[in-house]
Amino acid sequence: MSEYFPDILRAVISTTANVLLMISLLQPKYSKKVTILTMLGILSLDLGTAVYCYLSGNLTMLAKIDTILFAVLCFAVRTAFKDNFMQWLFSYLTVQNISDTVIVLSFIASRKLPYPVYANSILRFILFGVFLLILWRYIRPLYRQVVEHWMAYFAVALGIYITFTYYVVSSDDIIVTLTEQAVPFVLLIFVELAAYGSIFFSLKNLQREYQVKEDNHKMQAEREYLQLAADNMSERLKLMEAVSAQNSRAAHDRRHFNNMILEFLEQDKNHEAITLLKKQNQVSYKMSKVYCQNPVVNAAVCHYASQAEQSGIRTAIQLNIPSDLSVDSLELAMVVSNLLENAIVACLKLKDSKSLYINFICHHRGRLLLEMENPCTEDTALDQNGYPVTNEEGHGVGSKSVIAFAMKYDGELMYQVENGVFLVRLLV
Repeated sequence: MSEYFPDILRAVISTTANVLLMISLLQPKYSKKVTILTMLGILSLDLGTAVYCYLSGNLTMLAKIDTILFAVLCFAVRTAFKDNFMQWLFSYLTVQNISDTVIVLSFIASRKLPYPVYANSILRFILFGVFLLILWRYIRPLYRQVVEHWMAYFAVALGIYITFTYYVVSSDDIIVTLTEQAVPFVLLIFVELAAYGSIFFSLKNLQREYQVKEDNHKMQAEREYLQLAADNMSERLKLMEAVSAQNSRAAHDRRHFNNMILEFLEQDKNHEAITLLKKQNQVSYKMSKVYCQNPVVNAAVCHYASQAEQSGIRTAIQLNIPSDLSVDSLELAMVVSNLLENAIVACLKLKDSKSLYINFICHHRGRLLLEMENPCTEDTALDQNGYPVTNEEGHGVGSKSVIAFAMKYDGELMYQVENGVFLVRLLV
């Protein structure tokens, strides 16, 4: 039995490696347990066939049976994997091409070494190990993209497989064929490696170009969000400027009014002063509050704070935002507007269920630390990136604008939802 040991050893190495190659390249459909059982079934069938042929001493029959077995298994185990048929076939052909390459190279190289029967097994083990290492470390992340573009690359895998199969099917003695056709086999393998190498190198370059395009599209989308929000904010600021101008005129008129009252009192004309005061009480002047030193941000806060108060939402606002900032004041005002508007909307959804409030603070210590807190509904959720999720049509642009602002200025943005409270922190 020891005389068959080298052959059985090679069979174990080859069948095990083929299973590992399949696991590396294909996408299992079912659980890990089902996948392992499927792979063990393939391993047992392939190994059993190899052992039978080795015991009968007919290696040519083994080569041809392997070719038939490949075709049978190709369709038999197809349903155990998620790849569509053409994707599956491309991957399966690639596994067979790698296996044929290793078998041919190990055979040809072992003829030049001492103890060729054992050298063949050692070389086969090393070559399979090298291919598996390269697949797992370098190629596997890209391979899924190759599979997704099978139409462009399928001819390469199929052409190489057909060439290998031709030599096997047309051979009367596989040992003689491998010996006499060593040079054509080596040239075929060289073409195979060059073709697959070109595929993956080109794909890697395409991946880089695709990433650059994705980054550019992302930046363009962010600019569009910022521009959209900025245009909206500009319209609001024009309205706020008009209100501010009106307040300034009211303040100017109040100074003249106070001078008139003072003059009446100095002349002991109390009746005239009282009459004028009663008349003035019928006119209400609305003065803008000063929340911070930055006029643009202050105008935005005044606008939404007034909206919140009119909606019955209690506001607690403490801002330390200077007029001179490292970020664009209009963009910051836009961010503040979006956050306040979202907070007001969130509160109004809870109008009948709990106390409504918005707590808004901002500190400036070289950088701005902005924090806003408000109650929210129980179904408020964040996505996998930690950003708010909305399924309402027409909503979500404001949050995207805030995210774009944080990314533009390399800031830190954090959302948190806990116990019915929505909290957002922004550091820029």
